[in-house]
Amino acid sequence: MKTVFNVIKDNPLWNGIGYTDFESMIRCVEAQRQSFSKGDFIFLSGDAVSHIGFILSGGVKIIKENTDGNISILAKLGVSDLFGEALACAGIDHSPVSVQASEKCEMLFINYRKIITSCPSACVFHSRLIENMLRLIAQKNLLLNQKMDILSKRTTREKLLAFFDLQRGVAKKFTIPYNREEMAHYLCVDRSAMSNEMCRMRDEGLIRFQKNVFEIL
Repeated sequence: MKTVFNVIKDNPLWNGIGYTDFESMIRCVEAQRQSFSKGDFIFLSGDAVSHIGFILSGGVKIIKENTDGNISILAKLGVSDLFGEALACAGIDHSPVSVQASEKCEMLFINYRKIITSCPSACVFHSRLIENMLRLIAQKNLLLNQKMDILSKRTTREKLLAFFDLQRGVAKKFTIPYNREEMAHYLCVDRSAMSNEMCRMRDEGLIRFQKNVFEIL
């Protein structure tokens, strides 16, 4: 369990919680480890979600498919990231999204109800865990609002500029976590049109890029 803690301890859910308390708490919340191969679905659209998942190795994609079969990537997550908390918290019977392993990965699953319900053992740091969960969900909501702002842009160029601005923070040079196909799915644009627009922006001296490394000029 020490190895697991070292992987996920920097996730905001564990702020203010040390290993000793983590070890006790992880039994309290009925945590379970599970492995997945690349392409496996952790859960599908339409499933009920009662557990949240921590990524111990590998990565996942949060995807949504419309009635025409078109896929949109909502997020791409990696080691120590958390997923499923908003769905579990909402208590909905049918998830609107799917979570798919983008590579071989291992997960730590925790029963969400065990997090938000006071335990019989009266763990000293259980209230801290609940507080951290509420803050984390609020932060995820802000990120969702940021994506909605990107998708509200009318043109592919406007979407790209808004996306780059979000990814780079205060740095001029930055690396994005998506390949070209995933990036097009994330922005809900045609991949060829997106690539052509990026090349035009490069030729106009607005950006410079090499694979997934970008620079705003």
